[in-house]
Amino acid sequence: MNQQNEALKATHYGVMNIGEIELPCAVLEDGSRIISRNAVFKAFGRTKRGRKKGEIRVAGMPELPSFIDANNLSEYIIGDVRDLLLNPVSYKSKNGRDVFGYNAEIIPLLCDVYLEARKQGKLTSQQQNLAVASEILVRSLSKLGIVALIDEATGYQVDRDRDELQKLLSKYISKELLPWTKRFPDEFYQELFRLRGWEYPTPSAQRPGIVGHYTNQFVYDHLPPGVKEELQRKNPTVSPGKRKWKHHQFLSIDIGNEHLEKHLVKVITLMQAADNWEEFVRKFNRVFGVVTQIELELDVN
Repeated sequence: MNQQNEALKATHYGVMNIGEIELPCAVLEDGSRIISRNAVFKAFGRTKRGRKKGEIRVAGMPELPSFIDANNLSEYIIGDVRDLLLNPVSYKSKNGRDVFGYNAEIIPLLCDVYLEARKQGKLTSQQQNLAVASEILVRSLSKLGIVALIDEATGYQVDRDRDELQKLLSKYISKELLPWTKRFPDEFYQELFRLRGWEYPTPSAQRPGIVGHYTNQFVYDHLPPGVKEELQRKNPTVSPGKRKWKHHQFLSIDIGNEHLEKHLVKVITLMQAADNWEEFVRKFNRVFGVVTQIELELDVN
């Protein structure tokens, strides 16, 4: 059993529905998805039973829970399923009581045990119903699916997404405005102007307003989701098409600007490899997985 100085608290609770079965579940403060011990019995249609004092049903694994402590299954209790079974999680319930459960991935792993034992002809007649229950369960979830089911059931999904975004933004966005440093190489604008058929540099040294749109389309839109929106929030427009600062002054040096610079190298390389604007856009969309809507011309004749 996991030994901790202080048991983690459950921050979210819910009931996960798998078919007609309702299984209590929780998310702990470290993000662990937990299913209660009673829920494991319930998932496989088992009833809880006690043990005689000192009784060991599986040699070498005295701590196996009673829902899986059959000798004919011991050869399948290896790897991850063994580790999870022998290390139940202690945590604090809503009322502060210490309770025990298992990492939720134990459910699909137990299904694998029962189904493999049946495949090898090792199940007893009384255990056949466990394989049937496993078939029903595996149709409803997978190792990743059970995490999503618990997040939805407990409401953790909303908090998770918000927390993950804040963690990402804290890495990409600098806490302080950085002094201006040239981040966009001249080659970026030279190639952009060449592909658009514009004179470079322009006589007035002013770039066409659409250059800002292209900078978002091919650069800032391809930073992690949420980063561009945070940059726009911190650096709003002060007049149409004008901002007080450059977006990159708000990116962190070690992660945000490093990502920006690596991305610009890729974009400039694609620009240099293209003979015209349309070819560049096709290459860019293919490399960066941009899905565009294809307009079909219908023959009306």
